[in-house]
Amino acid sequence: MNADPVLVEIVAGTLAAIEKEVETSIGRTSRSPMIRDAHDFRAGIHDRHLRKLTGRSYSALVQPVVRDHPIDTMNVGDVFFHNDVYLSEGGIGHLPDLCVTVPVFADGQVVAFVQAFGHHDDIGGAVPGSMPSGATSMFQEGLMVPPIKLWDRGVPNQAALTIMTRNSRMPDSLAADLDAECSACLAGARRLGELFERYGVAAVEACFDAILANSTEVYRREILSQIPDGSYVWEDYAEHDGVDPPMLHRQRITLTMDSAADVPLTIDFTGTGPQAKGPINHCGDYSDGNFLKKWLAPVLRNLAETPERMAELDVNEGVVPLIRMVFPEKGTLLTPVFPAPTNARTFVILRLLGVLAGVLAKATGGRMPADQETIRYTGVYGTDSDGEPYLMREVLGGGSGGRYYADGEDTIHVVPDSRNLPTEFTEGRFPLRIERLGLALDSGGPGRYRGGCGYEKHIRVLRDAHFMSIADRSILACWGVNGGRAGRPFQITVDPGGAGEHEVDALADAEPLRAGTVVRVRTTGGGGWGDPLERPVEEVLQDVAWRKVSVAGARRDYGVVINDDGDADLGATDALREQMRSARTGDEPFFDRGPGYAQLSGGATHNQFDHL
Repeated sequence: MNADPVLVEIVAGTLAAIEKEVETSIGRTSRSPMIRDAHDFRAGIHDRHLRKLTGRSYSALVQPVVRDHPIDTMNVGDVFFHNDVYLSEGGIGHLPDLCVTVPVFADGQVVAFVQAFGHHDDIGGAVPGSMPSGATSMFQEGLMVPPIKLWDRGVPNQAALTIMTRNSRMPDSLAADLDAECSACLAGARRLGELFERYGVAAVEACFDAILANSTEVYRREILSQIPDGSYVWEDYAEHDGVDPPMLHRQRITLTMDSAADVPLTIDFTGTGPQAKGPINHCGDYSDGNFLKKWLAPVLRNLAETPERMAELDVNEGVVPLIRMVFPEKGTLLTPVFPAPTNARTFVILRLLGVLAGVLAKATGGRMPADQETIRYTGVYGTDSDGEPYLMREVLGGGSGGRYYADGEDTIHVVPDSRNLPTEFTEGRFPLRIERLGLALDSGGPGRYRGGCGYEKHIRVLRDAHFMSIADRSILACWGVNGGRAGRPFQITVDPGGAGEHEVDALADAEPLRAGTVVRVRTTGGGGWGDPLERPVEEVLQDVAWRKVSVAGARRDYGVVINDDGDADLGATDALREQMRSARTGDEPFFDRGPGYAQLSGGATHNQFDHL
């Protein structure tokens, strides 16, 4: 059946509205800070063929639900639940990500699915927050639940809910969040069912096909056409796994473009390093890499003709037929063997975004952004003045990479629509005081287009407590490209400027804090793009005025000499820039990894793939 083009637009708009309605409902009715305030959750709509129809952000998969609960056994009012990483077909990365799925019915049959998943405060395990940095087994990370029917024909399974809340240190928040997510998805399913009732199953499904086919065609014609035919190789690294000493945990991509092939783009992960002892592994090799294809595809949008066009492109199931993935044998960072731990798998899947950007930069002569910020989880836990346990968990953003046409963005968050916790909320709910929240000076990588700045946040604990961190990029910085320099790494400092000042490892479960102690968190800056000595002097002066770059940094990184009155000494600047240019060898690599790479590589400043 051919789709009416007007109806296609109506259906596409309705899908986007329903997805947004589900997410808005969850945000307004949930209870935990991670879901309600930080917005670390996603919704998605899938058709009966398990294809993701919406593309505003990533989502989990319906495949594991249908695998264990065939479609013909589903009923109106059913809600399915899972968080088991190894039984999620790659759609769930760690146990705190809880997923609910609701089938949509029309004419007595399942025609679609509405799904939501989000990062919850606690699902059990060895430490508060269910992300033990030194875990060596999934069994230390919390309660694993394979796909189960959590609601049956509208009736919640109280026994299952009781088991889950009993295993959580935050049972009330968990119960409220699950209720919010189930109710929001049920409401979304009713709204989507109305679309089928109004236009008919055949007409709406024809629109689904048209929406996905259009995405496939747009990505083939506008995006993949920008990649020259050939093969390109690049790799990057996670720096530690919480168990072994810091080392280079390799993630490699060999990208092959064949514009004449039915599946033009091949992403081969062969060469990726072995499975880690600690929790940085990711189960990527399930369902032919279906999750990873949609996870990585947003990077391709940077090849759009203009930034405005890039912003118009969604990532739905339409990208999947264009990408073939090749995985190494079992036992690597991307093909771990159960029960290898995974709670910090963000170190790997977020690094893969940068690896794909890097290999595309090689293929296109630098027409990709420098490296972006990486996600990190920081938090404080203890007991409040009433003797009740609390957990303040936050996902702070950082700087994105400079681009061939603009600076990177400051303090962006990789998780779409997520945000830092509001100071008023934090101080009102927890025995904490936020004494500073601003941009981290000199954190963005120098370049013709500067990398975005990270956060600097000062947290004072008002009662004895413990600090926790699950973070990467504390040694290996966000890389710069095409002459741009690396950004500043992640850093945690206890009692900065005081007698007890000391650094805290980026992977920490229980750093003790006495009442009155300040913790300073500085998040990563993005890498720079292009030669920093080509950055106009007036832009450097503006950076200094806006406290993104220090006076010393302007001189050190950009060769701009600033007088005491705040103006540039143009003569001294020209002389210094010429001196800095003459000190170059002419054989500098295309990528700048920063000084941390030499620390872990045995002294090498770059690897064999860093030159064009």
